[in-house]
Formats: sequence, C-alpha cells, structure tokens
Amino acid sequence: MPNAPGDWKPLPHDPIEKLSENLWRVSGSLAGMSLRRTMTIARLGGDRLILHSAIALDEAAMKQIEAWGTPTYLIVPNGFHRKDAPAFKRRYPGLTVLGPRGARAKIEKVIPLDGTLEDFPKDHAIRFEPIQGIADIEGAMLVRSADGITIVLGDVVFNMDRKLDPVGFLITTLLGSAPGPRISRLVKAALVKDRAALRQDLERLAATPGLIRLIVAHEKLARGADAAATLIAASTYL
Repeated sequence: MPNAPGDWKPLPHDPIEKLSENLWRVSGSLAGMSLRRTMTIARLGGDRLILHSAIALDEAAMKQIEAWGTPTYLIVPNGFHRKDAPAFKRRYPGLTVLGPRGARAKIEKVIPLDGTLEDFPKDHAIRFEPIQGIADIEGAMLVRSADGITIVLGDVVFNMDRKLDPVGFLITTLLGSAPGPRISRLVKAALVKDRAALRQDLERLAATPGLIRLIVAHEKLARGADAAATLIAASTYL
C-alpha cells in the first residue's frame, strides 16, 4: 500500500459488525483492487477504544464508533497496513500509536510510533503476544469477551477466495495468497524467518482455551471451531 498523506479518504465499506460486548469489526475495500481489508475495534475499561489496522470510514460509521468509546490506541499491525494511520492520528491527535518492533522502521516512514506492542499496558481483557518465526514483524492481539477469546492477526494468515481482477489475480494466484486459509508465498518469502517456529506457534494459538473467533486482515472471519481449524490449516503451508 502506498504511503498516505493524512487526508480522510473513506472507501466503500460494509456496516460495522458488533461481534461481542467489547469487540467490533468492519470490512472495507482497497482502491484499484478487489481485495478487502479488516479493521478491528476493541473496547477497554473506561470506554477507551483500540483501533487495530485502521480504515477510514464514512462519517456515519465514525460517529457510531465515537459514540461507543474514545479512540485511545491505534495499532499498526505491520509495515503494510499503515495506509490510513496518519489520517486517524490527524483526526484523533491524542491517539497512542503502537506497532510491532520488527516493523518499526517501515511503519515510521508513514507515522511515528509512540512505542511497540510490548508497551501496551496490562489489561484483563486485551493483550498482545509475539508470533514466533517472523522476527517481530507482526504480533497477535487477543481479546477476551463474554463468549470467549478472539485472536486478531495481520498478514501472517490469509483467508480469502481467489480474485479475477488483474491485481487480485497477482496477489491471490501468482503470489499464492488464496484460496485460504493459508500462508501466502509472498509472506513466506518476505516475513517468515523460521518456518518450524511459526508452524508451532500457529498450533499453539489454535489451542488457546476458549478460542471463539479468528480475525485476519484479508478477509474472512472464522467462528467457533473454524477459528482453530483455520490456524491449523494455514500452518500446513509452512
């Protein structure tokens, strides 16, 4: 994705999905391609919000978010999903911007970080864990809700269908990102440093007690037993 100038430029997106009492999700489009991206919104105590992989939404949707809580933390999940981060910081100057330490240099070409995922304060409902085998280029966000645990990832796992448009065909077919769930050839070449370690860590995440959802950047939401099955299936591509 190209660097963003910081202007608020929403693209078409779906309605916000209210997954649980402290977890929302929204799927949006990308300019010039058929791939879709995901923003996850989690609510901390005191009605503070974490915005993971920010997507600029239309004003009606943003007002819905603002009515739910105060945007407090902006998580840039890796060096690719940074497009709308400057626009969010401009809209909400008080945001604390965090990202994985292994992607800090790339993220900061677009937006300065206030810290890394390790600097997120301890919370009973939301935590960040490192993902082994990828040199801290991404981390996992775990959200505890009344109905169970949701794991939120970036690009380390893809879960989408093949696309037929030229850019979508390149990413999904030629670069091996679909059909999902899988780990794409591009991710294995660019991000993965130790395949065995990543495979074991995906298996560890799949065994998370109470796992009820898996959210990934592109595209499908996995629920119930499919959440663990998606992680296991992706690990077989390593």
